[in-house]
Amino acid sequence: MLKRILQGVVVGIANIIPGVSGGTMLVSMGLYDRLIESITHLFRDWKKSVRFLLPIFIGAGLALVLLAKLFEYLLGTWPVPTNLGFCGLIAGSLPFILNKVRHKGFNTSMAVCFLLFFALVVGMALLGENSGAQASVAITPMNVILLFLVGIIAAATMVIPGVSGSMMLMLLGYYEPILHLINQFVSGLIHFDMGKLLPACGALIPCGLGIVVGIFAVAKLIEWVMDRWPAQTYWAIIGLIVASPVAILLNTDWAGFSWMQLLIGVVTFGLGWFTASKLGGD
Repeated sequence: MLKRILQGVVVGIANIIPGVSGGTMLVSMGLYDRLIESITHLFRDWKKSVRFLLPIFIGAGLALVLLAKLFEYLLGTWPVPTNLGFCGLIAGSLPFILNKVRHKGFNTSMAVCFLLFFALVVGMALLGENSGAQASVAITPMNVILLFLVGIIAAATMVIPGVSGSMMLMLLGYYEPILHLINQFVSGLIHFDMGKLLPACGALIPCGLGIVVGIFAVAKLIEWVMDRWPAQTYWAIIGLIVASPVAILLNTDWAGFSWMQLLIGVVTFGLGWFTASKLGGD
């Protein structure tokens, strides 16, 4: 139970940081296939699915609520070591995912899937450097609908390995407003300030409902694709994962780079790799 909650915390932290994929973290810990199966078979095998999913969602929720400010600080003060730590987590996932395709051969369709999805992640990272203006999250009927749709889009990208949900939010102009709302909700909860709580809940609830709908819809689609083209799907995932460190480093703030940050980054990279090996699987 505790290990599964910690795995959820890693996924939640990944979804806070633009360029880092929660789906990739699931792959790195050997949970991805089982997560998709548990989501798509939730009503068919309720107890088993909930027993697996609930600790992960609790961990992810705790990370989003409790660690958003911490990672804002770490990314602002120690961007290179923080991002290299996530690169280590991702690199640690490759041996696991490569085992999925070791005896399946390699052909043109697999190569095309790898290259297309590698290019997709790098392209999103390059676009992320020029993200648009911040979107409004004021409570209006139109914004409630938009927040629901944004939740669906963000959830879809959170489930797909290598594609960063927070990066997609950044491209749509919702990343900083939603992060601010989460921090506003936590502050309002701590101080019992309804003036902060009610506006935050008014925007976060439709977004959260969209996330739930998006996760179920995309999980079903991924299961369908994996059933029909398993080898090509895994090579697409490998392309997404291999591109993820490139995307993370492209979006790292190198303005305050120093050799000290790089040395600490080497350590955090190793710790990330070690964490991936210890949190992997059941």
